[in-house]
Amino acid sequence: MDVARDIKGGDDPRFVISIAARMIGVQVHTLRYYERIGIIEPSRSQGNIRLYSEREVVLLRRIKTLMDDLGVNLAGVEVILRMSQRMAELQGHIKELESELQKLRKRGDL
Repeated sequence: MDVARDIKGGDDPRFVISIAARMIGVQVHTLRYYERIGIIEPSRSQGNIRLYSEREVVLLRRIKTLMDDLGVNLAGVEVILRMSQRMAELQGHIKELESELQKLRKRGDL
């Protein structure tokens, strides 16, 4: 589940796992676990070192907030992230349809 791609921020992998964990306020093994269950998929260097982008750090902070501040369990977090991603896709589709409708109205086809 790659929801990280829909979050605004940099895509360039730049933070090693220990720095990313410190930035988010979690343990390194937590990030490894999130990767293992498919919530996040960090890039890998040529030496196979996990590298996290700004976008992934934002996503991980969101996950932490959902769990720590709102009491959502990991299964709930996955559902919320999937639903958020789907909503963003649908909003994009609505914008496309509205744009097409506006074009048709300007041409007088409606």
